[in-house]
Amino acid sequence: MTYLNLSSNDLRGSIPIELSRIGNLDTLDISNNRITGSIPSSLGDLEHLLKLNLSRNHLTGCIPAEFGNLRSVMEIDLSNNHLSGVIPQELGQLQNMFSLRVENNNLSGDVTSLINCLSLTVLNVSYNNLGGDIPTGNNFSRFSPDSFIGNPGLCGYWLSSPCHQSHPTERVAISKAAILGIALGALVILLMILVAACRPHNPIPFPDGSLDKPVTYSTPKLVILHMNMALHVYEDIMRMTENLSEKYIIGCGASSTVYKCVLKNCKPVAIKRLYSHNTQCLKEFETELETAGSIKHRNLVCLQGYSLSPSGNLLFYDYMENGSLWDLLHGPTKKKKLDWETRLQIALGAAQGLAYLHHDCSPRIIHRDVKSSNILLDKDFEAHLTDFGIAKVLCSSKSHTSTYIMGTIGYIDPEYARTSRLTEKSDVYSYGIVLLELLTGRKAVDNESNLHHLILSKTTNNAVMETVDPDITATCKDLGVVKKVFQLALLCTKKQPSDRPTMHEVTRVLGSLVPATAPKQTALTTTPPAPLPSSKVPCYMDEYANLKTPHMVNCSSMTMSTSDAQLFLKFGEVISQTVSDEAVQ
Repeated sequence: MTYLNLSSNDLRGSIPIELSRIGNLDTLDISNNRITGSIPSSLGDLEHLLKLNLSRNHLTGCIPAEFGNLRSVMEIDLSNNHLSGVIPQELGQLQNMFSLRVENNNLSGDVTSLINCLSLTVLNVSYNNLGGDIPTGNNFSRFSPDSFIGNPGLCGYWLSSPCHQSHPTERVAISKAAILGIALGALVILLMILVAACRPHNPIPFPDGSLDKPVTYSTPKLVILHMNMALHVYEDIMRMTENLSEKYIIGCGASSTVYKCVLKNCKPVAIKRLYSHNTQCLKEFETELETAGSIKHRNLVCLQGYSLSPSGNLLFYDYMENGSLWDLLHGPTKKKKLDWETRLQIALGAAQGLAYLHHDCSPRIIHRDVKSSNILLDKDFEAHLTDFGIAKVLCSSKSHTSTYIMGTIGYIDPEYARTSRLTEKSDVYSYGIVLLELLTGRKAVDNESNLHHLILSKTTNNAVMETVDPDITATCKDLGVVKKVFQLALLCTKKQPSDRPTMHEVTRVLGSLVPATAPKQTALTTTPPAPLPSSKVPCYMDEYANLKTPHMVNCSSMTMSTSDAQLFLKFGEVISQTVSDEAVQ
């Protein structure tokens, strides 16, 4: 068993220690019950656990220090209980944890133990009895005040409650030396103000710009990677955007803000301003950017240039008129309803870009963060992968790289999260989730709903087609093709990486499903498409024709027939067989 969800029942009593014997468990959710007692320390033995949710119960006692053994865990939610004691120092060892919620408990002590959780992006310790100073390093500077409210003893410069106040009845005695020091300090400050006022000064160049100006001391250098920006210097960019004024913002993310800038040649570029200004290895980071700038492909967003400095790191990309795929599928105001043919072309374009990174770059590149918000669309709704510049360039002699978990929740390969072993198949898994988004119009993760888990639950009763986006059913003439893309998405998200297809195989499958009347993107790419199977090897479409005739596809009811399981299995076998036969030839 890998998934156990007993939430929102009326369970009582204590947590059984026998749960720790389910060695392969990656999700344990017993939230919203009436469970009492303490948290068993033996839960720390679940070394494969990715998500632990014990919230909204009546648990007492301390947070077990043994939780420090959960090296793969990504989410821990212990909120709304009656837990006491301190936040264990051992939690600071969880380098893969990106979400920790312990609000509405009786915890004491401070939060300094969490400063080493470098992946932590969601933190809520509000309404406890915590105290001490709130750290300002690492990710803590990005957490909102709401993460810490309700702890009168916590001190932070942006918290509304005063800290370290003296008691009202206390009188503080001030010595004559202290008074003299204060007077001398005030006099020095006054003299500095007078000197500054008398000196001639240049007018502020951008009075209408934002208060958060990236230019503070010296002017950073603009590194040009392509001729599109060759006529510009850093001052030009700042002048055109009024020092990156808020009115030029076109998007905000967890790690950056994106601005639009129209160059002298009237071509727009997108400026990505990174939140983190302290790159640990600046030279290595710059080398990766130059490598990313050298990669050109029709389905990859081109990095035009960059500027790195203590006052702000800026990346300059091609501007994409139709924003991201995430915006079109899930944005607050959908600009355009995506018909089936457009979605299929987007899926094919993104697959071709990813296949180029995996198979045609030397050295090969793993994207690390494939998701719908990293698939941008130009004026013709052609897909372009972005943010591959932050991927690690792997040596061809290595089959994998080990690191702390990178990626976005909902898209992360569970095998990668468990082992920290990153391969191209981790990107394939994330791409499969994007395919499910295109097919259903749903988010990868929406509140507590996981899209992949939803689709897997639908396969048990042949009800996958019930999740199809209505915009697809209204525009698709053959829902049998939609079913095949579902099968491809499920192949991409198989638990074992070795069972997943390569991105070259994915592009061949999708290319065979694109209508003959539609323009083929493969003819437009800068690199030749992967060779099609020879006549001696049965192609995917032939296999489908042999397994299922058109009249067996029940489009009206949108339900999967009883032979879909065999068809899905055969689909994977055909991909594997085709690859092995091509290798022999």
